[in-house]
Amino acid sequence: MKALLTLGLLLLSVSVEAKVYERCELAKILKSNGMAGYRGVSLADWLCLAQHESNYNTQATNYNPGGQSTDYGIFQINSRYWCNDGKTPKAVNACGISCSALLQDDITQAIQCAKRVVRDPQGVRAWVAWQKHCQNRDLSQYTRNCGV
Repeated sequence: MKALLTLGLLLLSVSVEAKVYERCELAKILKSNGMAGYRGVSLADWLCLAQHESNYNTQATNYNPGGQSTDYGIFQINSRYWCNDGKTPKAVNACGISCSALLQDDITQAIQCAKRVVRDPQGVRAWVAWQKHCQNRDLSQYTRNCGV
């Protein structure tokens, strides 16, 4: 019985492991989903943003104690404005999705929500990591040798 319980816990831990994308793999997915140049945001900008926000990890979460909100997924989308996690006070949920949807290995919903974020007047500047690490920088290394 103990062996079955251990095996069950092992299988459970395997099933909830995060998908961490390779740079070029993510570049191709983002391009195929219309992110290259979306609202003036280059593919390299998206890759830089995702690297500095989550290190390309779909399961990344970060609790923001001052704002009592949490950032979710590969783009670290915030629960105060963009998704519903059921625990953020006065959440807006402008993307109309559960925050858990942003943690899936299939990042289609995360991409749609990120597009919604950049349609907001703040645009890509909504991401502090983009401002600090990507804005006004040569980002060519993010798409180099990816065939995109």
